[in-house]
Amino acid sequence: MAIDHLDGRLIVLLAREPRIGVLEASRRLGVARGTVQARMDRLQSQGVVRGFGPDVDPAALGYPVTAFATLEIKQGQGADVRAHLTTVPEVLELHTTTGHGDMLCRLVARSNADLQRVIDRVVGFEGIVRASTAIVMENPVPLRIIPLVEQAAKDSRGT
Repeated sequence: MAIDHLDGRLIVLLAREPRIGVLEASRRLGVARGTVQARMDRLQSQGVVRGFGPDVDPAALGYPVTAFATLEIKQGQGADVRAHLTTVPEVLELHTTTGHGDMLCRLVARSNADLQRVIDRVVGFEGIVRASTAIVMENPVPLRIIPLVEQAAKDSRGT
């Protein structure tokens, strides 16, 4: 779905201030309250805006170690491996991939020693053939969406 300049401004505002109300958003954007509400409803129904939840830092919860694990799985075991990985709370994300591995997981742990426990739990499933893990040292560019939203809104204007 393409977004226009107003959609982009609304998404950026919501990303920066997720608790802002519709009335205040309409005031800041200089458009009618109904326009903001309709845009928000459309962006949500089309899956552009997926939620307004808190941005939680795993390190602040006591999980300062982040790692990525590339998993190779047995043929035909994808659904079972996915189901297994959803039972491991320290698996924050799972992506199926092309290339060397079949799946890529983002994991967190309480310490490097605890990471071994997490990895053992992840790979302790017969559908997983091999795992390769890389520990994150630093995250100089954390997940960011605003520059992408701004670019998408610019692209819709043909500039």
